[in-house]
Amino acid sequence: MNASPLWLAPAPLLLASASATRRDLLTGAGLPVETAPAQIDERALEAEGGALAPVELARRLAQAKAEEVAARHPGRVVIGADQVLECEGQVFHKPADLAAAHAHLARLQGRTHALHSAVAIRRGGRAEDFVETARLTLRPLDAGAIDAYLRLAGAAVTSSVGAYQLEGLGIHLFERVDGDHSTVLGLPLTPLLARLRGMGLLAF
Repeated sequence: MNASPLWLAPAPLLLASASATRRDLLTGAGLPVETAPAQIDERALEAEGGALAPVELARRLAQAKAEEVAARHPGRVVIGADQVLECEGQVFHKPADLAAAHAHLARLQGRTHALHSAVAIRRGGRAEDFVETARLTLRPLDAGAIDAYLRLAGAAVTSSVGAYQLEGLGIHLFERVDGDHSTVLGLPLTPLLARLRGMGLLAF
């Protein structure tokens, strides 16, 4: 049962993700949250999408996550989220290892890339979807600088599509960040709260 004076649904919000960062953003905003990671094959969905633009790919993945979890938990308010990194038309996925992370950063350094953060809300038969985009510019980095960063940051960089965590050591890589911080972290919080408020789920 829900014991939060802010959240008006009878059960906690259900996050279709195992992301600790997304969960922390929601709990930090005072929302009661439970997690139920979606059981989908993201790369298969991407292949099925064919020529989807990166922003629409992010939306489709978020929708698929929300819909899969909502089907298993009828009656719950479900949030699905996904993030796609795009640089000069290329979509980046999470690096498999530190060597791949080095290659990611070598490609991104000195350039501006986009982070498309999509959210899908499902509540019974009601659906709300949106995408917010942040644009980030890495400063010029030579191989030595990238190696030094990866030695300090360690294997944690493989959990991010860009091989960085802006809220940690990754901030040293950047020259400019244009966009909301929560969008960079993968869950645009202000527009999400506005939609939950519009659905009558928040006390104020």
